[in-house]
Amino acid sequence: MTLQHPALFDPGQSALATPLPRVLRPQRALPSETVRPTRAEINLAALRHNLRVLQRVSGGAEVCCVLKADGYGHGSKAVARTLERAGATRMCVALLEEAIELRQAGIRSPILVMGGHYGRAWGEILRFDLTPVVHEPSQLRELAEEVRYSGSERIGVHVKIDTGMARLGVHPTQVSAVASMLKQHPEVRLDGVMTHFACADSGDDESIDAQLDAFDLACSTIAHHGIDIPLRHAANSAAIARSPRAHLDAVRPGIALFGVPPQPGWLPELRPVMRVRSEIVALRELEPGMTVGYGATWRAARRSRIATLPMGYADGLSRGLSGKADLLVRGRRAPIVGVVSMDMTMIDVTDVEGAQVGDEVVALGSQKGPLGEDHIDAAELAAHLGTIAWEVLTNISRRVPRFYREP
Repeated sequence: MTLQHPALFDPGQSALATPLPRVLRPQRALPSETVRPTRAEINLAALRHNLRVLQRVSGGAEVCCVLKADGYGHGSKAVARTLERAGATRMCVALLEEAIELRQAGIRSPILVMGGHYGRAWGEILRFDLTPVVHEPSQLRELAEEVRYSGSERIGVHVKIDTGMARLGVHPTQVSAVASMLKQHPEVRLDGVMTHFACADSGDDESIDAQLDAFDLACSTIAHHGIDIPLRHAANSAAIARSPRAHLDAVRPGIALFGVPPQPGWLPELRPVMRVRSEIVALRELEPGMTVGYGATWRAARRSRIATLPMGYADGLSRGLSGKADLLVRGRRAPIVGVVSMDMTMIDVTDVEGAQVGDEVVALGSQKGPLGEDHIDAAELAAHLGTIAWEVLTNISRRVPRFYREP
């Protein structure tokens, strides 16, 4: 049985001096009183700078901004708005859902959906004025049927050619079939042809050239069927750096937009866009022999000062960094000690003079403090984890709020 206070129904019968209101409104605290200090700061000026750098080095090719995986973890909606206002002419995403999210955020630029899987959602492609990448002839037929059924205008597509990635794309032996299918279905218009490099970021220039040779042959086959190709594109961030030949009509930078060079030393003028920071929320003194964290994996060899910060592997500070990585406090490095837990991490600040509760802790990015200045980049964290910078950035979870800055 549920008991209800009579004041909710008849204030006049209440025994309280002040009757309860019919609608109980929640009392809201200020964000500064409720939000933990862990956040990702996104530098929009650095993002615009990187766009200009990539436009310069791409030799006049159109720069199509790749914003998949929530803009490489930076927040695709805010990033897309910034890039569009800065002169970016085309966005690329992996998923239909990502493209719809950008349209609903007000993005008007052409959006290329590169993932290739649309299920039965061809109608959503038409509804949101998106450009699908197709990778097999049957998709052209299905899309043409949707255009006819809905009475929509002719739709443009990009065809992906598999030149060696063996992931998605029209096999070279099927290119003529795709060209024939385009001729049979005037409801679909070819707006572009693309491919993707398998080894551009590994320094294999011969592989890039071999894939470009296969791509050129496929484009020639399509043209032989009397079909114009308005836009050809292949180069990701690494290929922009390695192969001017790969620039073609357009390039597709992703991680370079966010200030992470795909190869060490390439374009040092790129500026990191994301900075991840938190604060010390607790300090404790440990005597020699005392342990820290789950499994007691770290034991103090001396009298030590241990700081706790409210950030863990659920936020993207990988458990694999336990006992390997440093964080920045007061401009000096402090090693992670013990196992990174889901919501919290401990660091040894014994050698960080003056460390106190409330001090900023930087997990990714630069810090200038009273003890010096240092920088931790995504490549450094990736090296500790045996992975790549792409994964480090995209692992910063959505529960870490993004704060967009104009320095």
